[in-house]
Formats: sequence, structure tokens, C-alpha cells
Amino acid sequence: MLTSPQPASLGRVISVRGSQARVGLVTTSQINDANVRATVGQFFGIRTATTIIVAMITEVSRENLPPTDNYIAIASVDLLGEIAAGPSGRFQRGVTSYPTIGDLVDVLTNQQLRTVYAPSKAEQINIGTLQQDPSVIAYVDVEDMLSKHFAVLGSTGVGKSSGVSLLLNEILRVRPNLRVFLLDVHNEYGRCFGDKSLVLNPRNLKLPFWLFNFEEFVDVIFGGRPGVPEELEVLVELIPVAKATYTQYQNTDRVGLKRVDAKTVGYTADTPVPYRLVDLISLIDERMGKLENRSSRIVYHKLISRIETVKNDPRYAFMFENANVGGDTMAEVISHLFRMPANGRPMTVMQLAGFPAEVVDSVVSVLCRMAFDFGLWSDGASPLLFVCEEAHRYASADRGVGFGPTRKAVSRIAKEGRKYGVYLALVTQRPAELDATIISQCNTLFAMRLANERDQMLLRSAVSDAAANLLSFVPSLGTREVLAFGEGVALPTRLRFKEVPVHQLPRSEATIATTPSALSGHDISFVSSVLERWRGATSHRETPNDPTFDRGGMDRPIPRAPEAPMLQPSLGLDPDRFSLLKKPLR
Repeated sequence: MLTSPQPASLGRVISVRGSQARVGLVTTSQINDANVRATVGQFFGIRTATTIIVAMITEVSRENLPPTDNYIAIASVDLLGEIAAGPSGRFQRGVTSYPTIGDLVDVLTNQQLRTVYAPSKAEQINIGTLQQDPSVIAYVDVEDMLSKHFAVLGSTGVGKSSGVSLLLNEILRVRPNLRVFLLDVHNEYGRCFGDKSLVLNPRNLKLPFWLFNFEEFVDVIFGGRPGVPEELEVLVELIPVAKATYTQYQNTDRVGLKRVDAKTVGYTADTPVPYRLVDLISLIDERMGKLENRSSRIVYHKLISRIETVKNDPRYAFMFENANVGGDTMAEVISHLFRMPANGRPMTVMQLAGFPAEVVDSVVSVLCRMAFDFGLWSDGASPLLFVCEEAHRYASADRGVGFGPTRKAVSRIAKEGRKYGVYLALVTQRPAELDATIISQCNTLFAMRLANERDQMLLRSAVSDAAANLLSFVPSLGTREVLAFGEGVALPTRLRFKEVPVHQLPRSEATIATTPSALSGHDISFVSSVLERWRGATSHRETPNDPTFDRGGMDRPIPRAPEAPMLQPSLGLDPDRFSLLKKPLR
């Protein structure tokens, strides 16, 4: 039987099994009570002949203690890494020298913790301090965090948005040339990044409709509902013809224009080349004129009405403003969206709250797809971090919910994006509703308070066994407290995000009065001003009180892409019936 441990130690190793060990604990008056507390998540150091093995307690029990031993409890620990012996010892993950029975066990000292969490590379960011020792700074390795994707998980009100602001500002500080694209679902990040970001919203975004692939375009004109099969057959056949017609306008003399053969156009409905709605409607109308069956004509008539309705809706002006003018502005659009060149603003904040609810999924799908495709065809020459707020909305675990192409686009970045310099950051309050395949690709997780049992179960399945034992803290974490796991951090860690400066706080985190002041009564003029802003969102007239203006550092006008010359309408179109479509939108 082993003799009792020396007074300076907390216990001895009594069994070793693979990457786990069991430690017999004793009490001693020579050790401070605060340090002696052996509980889940505490780091221990096991002394071996050449190293100090860093171990984390996963279980403490007094059950079935042999009466002949001097131990007051038995602790199960996971072996995480080791510190080389000597004053210049460095920490490394993994264990090369396993402990033996009888090795002494201590709580890691402050200096040893600093050695574990010391920045080992140039691109390390300071995100906060350890919960068990606030004097030790918690660093995150930027390269490992970005290249293998990361996720921030937490319920509403736990400091998730301010944590995202902290992480992105720190990343931009050490990587000023990294481009960042943030999907801002609730319009709360506009002011967080100052003059480093460009804020886009429906009022200043130019995203031509022909950049949408077939599924996305159908989702727009059908308002998020499934398309009518007969109408889809017409579209899938005539959109390529409209694209070829526009190409002929550009490359051929108007007098020598020939009829386009739908079978030899060389384009598909998904090819990202320009075409004009006036040409598409002309082709549909021409096809309808050749039909004698009244019921068949109704299909074409309904399709034309759908396209006209959406095109004339002022909420969709960001897509259809130059629908009948044409012009290949794809290079300008991508350059503006993804900040190439950055011109001192490497970040784009895309505010989604002002978009029509029916079109948000399609817009997100276009943006994700273009971000990935540009990385693919540029061979990752210009890295981009794509941050998806409220990710469960666009990549739901339920295949029957949401828009399929959006889930596919996000999933493609998660699975293959790192190969082409497109990195993914997911932010969600309901990880259980997020596609498990997508979240499994995030190798660094920042878990804040989660009260829902399903969310906690998914989190347990996503982390290693060593880290899973820390998750018992998740329901009771305080504001700004976080459990960090994965490649970006040295060890599974419970830490506290550092304070975010006031000017970097998201709007939802900033101080907002919940009770109106008695001196600021709201009269009929206040209601009228609110209605003016409300109506302005659904009219062509721009209002000076538009809440999307003068927000988030928008201090100069957005450069407009050069417009192509006005083209004449196609032949065969009734000049009176579609007079509105002949004129370019304002």
C-alpha cells in the first residue's frame, strides 16, 4: 500500500488508463483552501521525472473509498498536455511521458497557468481572463480559429453580440488585411467597427437580379412559396434565351440581329451573365401569343404578372433598379460587397432587417454562394471571413424549414471553404436547430449560457470527452462568461470576455431606456414621424428620416457602378401593354 503523500502535494496518482487517470486526494493545512478546492474544471499538475502533466478534473467522488487509505476523495482527470521541466519549459498538447502510480499531484500555480496560456505565435488575440485565475490572460490563436472555422453559441442576453464584436475587432487588429463579411440580422453591429466597416442595407445595396441563380430567382418572384411547375418550365427555357439576346445586343449590329435558338445559346438559367427583364417578358409574351388554348395562355399571363409585381415593388429596388437597362456590373458589385480593394474598410456589415422577409433567404444564398465561388475561382488569393448571425435561420437542421439553396451555400463554405480562403463564423442562440453537419465543421467553439436541454445535448456531442465534462457549467454561466474549446485555445477553458469599449457595443447591448421619461411625452407629431419612416420603406420616395441613413459610420455616398447605354425594347412587344417596362427604373 502507498504511503501518504508529502504535505506539499494534494495527492497521488492511483491508476492510469489511456488518456485518463485517477488521483487520491488528501487535505493539508499547508495549502490555501481556495487552491485546494478540487472540483470539475480545476487544472492539476502531475509531476513526472521529466515533465509536469496538465490534467483537468472531470469527476470527484467519495464513494467506495477504501477505509485503509488516507485519501478523502478520488478525482478522475483527463490528461491534456505537458510542460517541460526546467525554468524555460514550454507547454505542448498531448502527453509523451505518462504518469506512474504514486506520482505527486498539485494544483497548477499561477506561473504554470501563464505558461500554458502564453501566446506562442505572433497572431494571438487577447479575449479575456481565466475564470479560476483572473490574472491570467486567455489568448486565442487567430490562424487556427479562422482556418478551421469557429462558432459563438449562447442564449439571448448573455453577451453574445458583444463577444462577437470583441472577437472581430481583435481579429481585424492583428489581420488588418483580412476581409470580413457580417450578416447583421437585427441591424445592431452598424457602429461596432467604426471607419473599418462599410454598412449596406436595402437603400444603398445594388445586387442585380441576374446574379441570382434559377432557384433564388424563383424564390423571389414566388415570394418564398413553391413555384408553379408549368411556370417554372417556361422560365428555365426562356431565361437562357434572354441572356443570349442581351449578348447579341452587345456584340451585334441591331440591324443584323438574328433569332436566338434556345437549344444553342450556350447559357443555362444559372449562368451569371446579364439579361434584361424586358427581353424575358417579351419572350414570354411572344410564346403566349402563339398559343390558342386559353388555359395555357393563363399560365404565361400569371407568370408575367408575377414578374411585373415584384419588379415594381419599391422594396425590391436593390435588385430591379436597372432591370431594363442592362450592363455587366458583376465585377463592380463583387468588388464593392467584398471590399476589393478595401480602401481602409476591410469589413462589410450587411443589415438584413430592412429587406422584405420573403427575399432575405434568397439574398443570403446569393451572398454566400458568391463569396465561395469567388474564393474557388481565385484559388484563395484573397481570404474572407463570412460571419453568419442567427445561423439557425439559414441552415436549419429541419430540411423542411428554410430555403434549401441557402443551407447548401452555407454548408459548402463550412465543408470546403478553408481550402479556398473562405472562413466561416457561426453565431446562434439555438445550436440544436442548426444543421449538425455545418456546426461539426467549426473546430473552435465559444459556448455561453444555454438553458435549453437540446442545445446542451448538441454541444456535448460536438466537443471532445475532456471538454464535455465542463459543460455542466453551461446553464449557470454569468454574463460574458464563456467556455472555449477546440483548436483556437490551448486547453478547454472557462473564461470571461473582457470589457468591450462603449463605441464597440452592439445596439442591443448598449444602454436603452426601458421606461420613457416623463419629460419626453410622445404626441401625434411623434407618431406621424414614425409613420413617415415606416411608409418610406415601401415607396420610391426617399425620406430624410429613414432609420437606415446616418447609421453605422456611413459618412460618404456609395459609388455607383457604371450603367450600360439604354437598349431598345425587343421586337414583337405590344408598345402599350408594357410601356412601363420599357423605361429604366429610377
